[in-house]
Amino acid sequence: MRANGNLRAHNIHNLGRPQPTLPCLVTGCIRRFYNRSGRTTHMQSQHPLASEEPDIPSSHHSSSESSSRRSQSSRPGTGHAATSSARMHSRSPTQTSAGDEQLEAPGSRDDQMEFDLPEPDGRGTYHPNINGRICDEHGDDIPPNTPPPPRPSNRGPDNWTPYANRVEFEVADFLYRRNQMSGGDIDFIFNLWAASLAAHGETPPFANHVEMYNVIDSTPLGDVAWQSFSSEYNGALPEGDIPTWMTSEYDVWFRDPRILVHNILSNPDFEGEFDYAPLQEYDTSNGAHRFQDFMSAIFHPFSNFLISHNSQDLIAEDPNTIGSMFVPIILGSDKTTVSVATGHNQYWPVYMSISNIRNNVRRAHRNGVVLLGFLAIPTTDKESAKDAHFRKFRRQLLHSSLAKMLESLKPGMTTPEVVRSPDGHFRRAVYGLGPYIADYPEQALLACIVQNWCPKCTAPADGLDNGTYGRRSRDHTEVLVEEFELGVLWDEYGLVGDIVPFTNYFPRADIHELLSPDILHQLIKGAFKDHIVTWVHKYIKARYSENEANIILDDIDHRIALAPSFAGLRRFPEGRGFKQWTGDDSKALMKVYIPAIEGHVPPEMVLTLQALIDFVYIARRNIIDSNSLNALDDALERFHRHREIFETSGVRPNGFNLPRQHSLIHYHKMIRSFGAPNGLCSSITESKHIKAVKEPWRRSSRFEALNQMLLTNQRLDKLAASRIDFASRGMLTGTCLSYILDKLGLNAPVHNAEAIQVRLEDEPIDIPHLGRNNHVNADLEADADQDAELEGDAVAGPTVIAHVDLAKKSAKRIYADLLADQIGEPELTTHIQQFLHDQLHCSDSNSEASESGAGSSSALPELHEKITLYTSAIATFFAPSDVSGIGGMRYERIRAVDTWRNGPGRYDCVFISTDPTVEGMRGFDIAQVRLFFSFKHNGVHYPCAFVHWFKHVHDSPDENTGMWVVEPETREDGTRFASVIHLDCIFRAAHLMPVFGHEFVPTYLSYTQTLDAFRTYYVNKYIDHQAFEIAW
Repeated sequence: MRANGNLRAHNIHNLGRPQPTLPCLVTGCIRRFYNRSGRTTHMQSQHPLASEEPDIPSSHHSSSESSSRRSQSSRPGTGHAATSSARMHSRSPTQTSAGDEQLEAPGSRDDQMEFDLPEPDGRGTYHPNINGRICDEHGDDIPPNTPPPPRPSNRGPDNWTPYANRVEFEVADFLYRRNQMSGGDIDFIFNLWAASLAAHGETPPFANHVEMYNVIDSTPLGDVAWQSFSSEYNGALPEGDIPTWMTSEYDVWFRDPRILVHNILSNPDFEGEFDYAPLQEYDTSNGAHRFQDFMSAIFHPFSNFLISHNSQDLIAEDPNTIGSMFVPIILGSDKTTVSVATGHNQYWPVYMSISNIRNNVRRAHRNGVVLLGFLAIPTTDKESAKDAHFRKFRRQLLHSSLAKMLESLKPGMTTPEVVRSPDGHFRRAVYGLGPYIADYPEQALLACIVQNWCPKCTAPADGLDNGTYGRRSRDHTEVLVEEFELGVLWDEYGLVGDIVPFTNYFPRADIHELLSPDILHQLIKGAFKDHIVTWVHKYIKARYSENEANIILDDIDHRIALAPSFAGLRRFPEGRGFKQWTGDDSKALMKVYIPAIEGHVPPEMVLTLQALIDFVYIARRNIIDSNSLNALDDALERFHRHREIFETSGVRPNGFNLPRQHSLIHYHKMIRSFGAPNGLCSSITESKHIKAVKEPWRRSSRFEALNQMLLTNQRLDKLAASRIDFASRGMLTGTCLSYILDKLGLNAPVHNAEAIQVRLEDEPIDIPHLGRNNHVNADLEADADQDAELEGDAVAGPTVIAHVDLAKKSAKRIYADLLADQIGEPELTTHIQQFLHDQLHCSDSNSEASESGAGSSSALPELHEKITLYTSAIATFFAPSDVSGIGGMRYERIRAVDTWRNGPGRYDCVFISTDPTVEGMRGFDIAQVRLFFSFKHNGVHYPCAFVHWFKHVHDSPDENTGMWVVEPETREDGTRFASVIHLDCIFRAAHLMPVFGHEFVPTYLSYTQTLDAFRTYYVNKYIDHQAFEIAW
């Protein structure tokens, strides 16, 4: 592609004082030094058995052979962004610009040694050549059963360097990371602390905040220095007034991505959730091909990630890479505004991860996604904003900056380098650019296409959905650029022909292939909220008079507001009539929108929404197999068929041609290329904004805040790295107090280090401690709303069997007959006796005799003991597609209480498992819990629920909404069918939405009355992703 020299980069420098660049000579040690004498002192004290220089085996290939091989496999682009070419590599350690030692792998492997493929572990078939074989620190193969060498940071269980002890570290971590206390307040705390210790001749851990910051800054772990370079316009200047953007310098701050990747790779926290080799996964029950994590997708005929751009040869066919570990680099960028009220405060962060980390960890673990840098945002006045030169400069600056930021990774994309991996072993790593996470406007910038064209295929902007088009590719684009003028490229092919994509400067990188699916912006905010919801409202306004339309829209808002309380549901007390929408708002609206509009719009519109939301929920699954892809295709076909109603009704008279909606046709192929999209969604980067951008900005002085934000991020990374290091050495067991008392040999109170107590309202439950590998899925926390029902959350730790438990705290004890009078359930005692009878005789072989005996009250067991009442129970279940822990577990609180938040009572509904042999809703009944209680009989404890039953109205889901319909089950006299069930019968909470029909809802009705006010209800399978999997 045509390059342009109108942009110049210069003035590379570091943040703060100069960083030490001389590395330790021992492989894996992260210490660096200002001079050789400092390194010598370090070697003598920390590595006395190490030689002064490492042992360097001879290379199997000459440097000329290596150079020739590189020139064939990597074609560097030309133009302004190519600031340096690939380095010449030898077997000896080389010094990078960041001062980090690089170990080169030998050009061929030892033919005498036999190696096994990675153990199958039940997941699938691993790639035979790119299989991540272990090696020694010099890159030489070692037997598969060799134990990993000790880590340089493993200095024993009592070395807290740079902290003096655990108290110092815990104080620094609490004040700086968890509490985010200001420097002045930290000084105040230490002053009080010093005053309390003065009489004992002791001092606090730090004298003031400056000393504490200095100790954090001295941490070698996680230390990746910030660097920057400046860019400016270098083209011809106009006569007369010169726009300020042409004479301004634009700073780009970044950290060495190679060192960041090394830090991620060596993190022991990722062990067990890390793929060392590409694999093909299959469902053992039906043989369906599974696409889950990225590494389970790239070893597939549809994927091009193991293919070289130039020769189309597999990486695995290069003898230099056989046995190596492929490390695809994930990038993501997204502009964010930190404060709308105080003016233009925009930042453009770039995040980085690696594809070897599995999706559940990337969604849950903040240290798996790191801040790479901040792109510059050129600004100008409104008159110059549309100037062609300015727009070209902005595009150039983006691509040149990304190419420069990633420069240190380029040598390792063709020649493997030795790295330490999470299990402690060394492996030869080959890097490659992997998925890029971005919203559509940024995708267009990255792909160098004209806005409103597709970055994945050649469909024109005015015909995105009018046929089948070929895919875009780097080769195809380069041919077009050579053949046609810029105007033809722009008008006929939607290409910006004078900009070189940053990916052209790296091997095996095609920006059109790398752009990943984005559920949040393409599907939820785009196709659902900005498109379909908007069109529904336009239809209503066009179909009815202004007054009638407003009445209908108000009724839809009231219907939305009537959604019963449910764990994690962001309620809309006034409907959806507010201006500023977040991602969580759109997700919440999607959960309740279909029942709210049904009856007010044509069935075809409801069917359109059903198809689209089905598509979203299938795409959002944690594991997608070939059967899921068939269901995805079916949902897409239904969506395209039913959405025609918006064209025929006049809402979209000119058709659709919307890039975000058009992207749905590419999801099938992208899932086969990238794995499940939930591991690459922009909600991950949006959630990272909070910790990496917004909170550091709030902690700054707000004046020229970027440098302060960079320093804050650097300190947070060092604290996180220290915590991981200390935890891996078993130094953070128990509380800080119990640890100190144990060291002093004093009797300490018993502490449960494996659990913490989390209090919801007034009832605590025990949840596994968020320790190592027990992190919470955070991809849905980007725009957390305080109005959401905080009745459920992720459960840390591994996958366990689903279960329901009564709350830890009971409400009161009472005799059953007295309780029956209080709650207006005169048959409660009989129901309990009937339950007890069934429990005692459940194993009787003569079921008929048991049933006949149950009809007589004299045959029922007596109940003399008081029963214990509870206001809630906790359901814990496997829900990996929802907000969950590493093991995919989630909990939710189910309420049965006569007064809720100083108002009316709340009685939640539940799924009751009635036939485990049947899938979907045919195996479940719905009931409303009226009472949680327990009692003992003959020494046996019985946890129970008293429920009112619903029954299925039809034997299949409603055709228009796709949801099952239930109604309260009543006797002939109109009273509700009720019974007592064992708590084990409850699977989890269920959400019901009324079948509103064509009737308008009374304005006085409240959401607290919803479950008692209507004749029939939808079993809302869209309330969360786990419900979608069971309520079909």
